[in-house]
Amino acid sequence: MPKGTVRYWAAAKSAAGVAEEPYDAATLADALTAARDRHPGELVRVLRRCSFLVDGNPVGTRAHETVRLAEGGTVEVLPPFAGG
Repeated sequence: MPKGTVRYWAAAKSAAGVAEEPYDAATLADALTAARDRHPGELVRVLRRCSFLVDGNPVGTRAHETVRLAEGGTVEVLPPFAGG
């Protein structure tokens, strides 16, 4: 199972209570399920509105089950940002 880092930004960081944590997951869907299990409550709600980068690449509308994670990779959790 690949291991890497999940980085939370803005509202996701606040809801998770940490800036980053490790993942041990084969897909983005698996990593997000583990994050929801570790941080029930506000993070679950925030994740519904987030976009994601995996190793710097936007996930976009791809199904999270199809997004493979790499050993040593990084998942960036990006809530909607306001401003210009």
